[in-house]
Amino acid sequence: MPDAASLYASDQPTYGMNSHAVHEALVEGLKALEHAGHAELFTSGLSAVTGALSAVVGAGDEVLVVDTVYGPTRRFCDGYLKRMAAPVRYFPAAATAGEILALATPRTRLIFLESPGSQTFEMQDVPAIAAAAKARGILTAVDNTWASGLLFRPVEHGVSLSIQALTKYVCGHSDVFLGSVATNDPDVARQLTAFVRDTGASVSPDDAFQGLRGLRTLEVRLKRHGESGLEVAEWLAGQPQVARVLHPALPGDPGHGIWKRDFTGAAGLFGAVLKPAPRAAVEAFLNRLQLFGLGFSWGGYESLAIHCDPQIRRSCGPSHLEGPLIRLNIGLEDPQDLIADLRQALDALPSPFGGDGSR
Repeated sequence: MPDAASLYASDQPTYGMNSHAVHEALVEGLKALEHAGHAELFTSGLSAVTGALSAVVGAGDEVLVVDTVYGPTRRFCDGYLKRMAAPVRYFPAAATAGEILALATPRTRLIFLESPGSQTFEMQDVPAIAAAAKARGILTAVDNTWASGLLFRPVEHGVSLSIQALTKYVCGHSDVFLGSVATNDPDVARQLTAFVRDTGASVSPDDAFQGLRGLRTLEVRLKRHGESGLEVAEWLAGQPQVARVLHPALPGDPGHGIWKRDFTGAAGLFGAVLKPAPRAAVEAFLNRLQLFGLGFSWGGYESLAIHCDPQIRRSCGPSHLEGPLIRLNIGLEDPQDLIADLRQALDALPSPFGGDGSR
C-alpha cells in the first residue's frame, strides 16, 4: 500500500486472494466474452455452480432444476440445498416455459437450466424460459459450459446467471480447474461478490493466468472442435451399430431448431446411442479405442470417450435411449483419424453388430 490510509480504502484491493492483476484481466476478458457487466471466478466449474446457487438461494426458497442437469449439480441440490431447507424439484428437459412456470410457487427463487442437457444433449428454449421467469420475479441460471460463452451468451437472452466450467473450453489444455459466473443483474452481482468475499472462494494467480492463456485462443480452438465434432457425428449417424446420434447441430436432432436459432456454432461434445449390447461389449469397444482417451472431463485438445449409462440419473422418467450411450469429446486431432479409430472399435462389437459393417 502507498500509505496507511490506503489500507482501508474501499476503492483499492487490500488482500491478494482475488485482486491480482491477472484476476482482473481474466474477469475483464470473461465479461467481454459473455457480454456481461459482472463476472466472478471460482476454483472449478462445480464450485461456480454451487457458489451461484449458494449466493442467491436461501432457506425456504425453492429451486426448479432441469432433469438433465450435470450429475454433481444434482448431488449438491439433493444434498446441500435440502439440508439448508431449500427444496428442489425437477422438470423434464422438454418442458415449455409455460409448463415450467406452472410448477412455480410463491417460494420459487430460481430456475436452473442446462442446454444442451448433460449426457443426453436436449435443447431448451432458454430465452422463452428466462422471459417467463423474469415476469414472475424468478431468477434463472444456465450451465453454459458447452457453448463456453462464445457460441451462446445467456445474459443477452435475459438469463440472470451464466455459469461456466472454464476447466473445459476456455482453459482448453486439460491442466487446470476453473469456473466463472457472469451476470447483468446488479443485485445478483452484489450477492456473488459478497459470497466470494465471505467464503474465501479464491482462485490462485497461476490458475487465473492459465484461464487467461486459454481465453486468447478459445475462438480458433472451438471452431476446430465444432467442425471436427460435426464431421465425426455425421459419420457415426450412418453406422449400422449406432441407433442415433445426440447432437443439436445435426438437422434431424429434436433440438436443432433451437440450436440454429440461438447458437452461432457447435462444440465438439456429443452422444452416440449404440444399438442394444451388453455392458461387457460396450467396455470392449471403449478398450479398443487408440486415439480416444477414456476420461470424464472434456473440452481439451485430446479426444475422450466414456460410457454414460452408469451415471445417468432421472427424476422425471427414463431417458428412453435405445441402447448404451457413449459420450465423445472430439479434440484437435484429424477427424479422419478419429473416424478410423471408431471404425475399428465398432467392428469389434459382437454379432449382430460386428463383422464387416463399415460404410
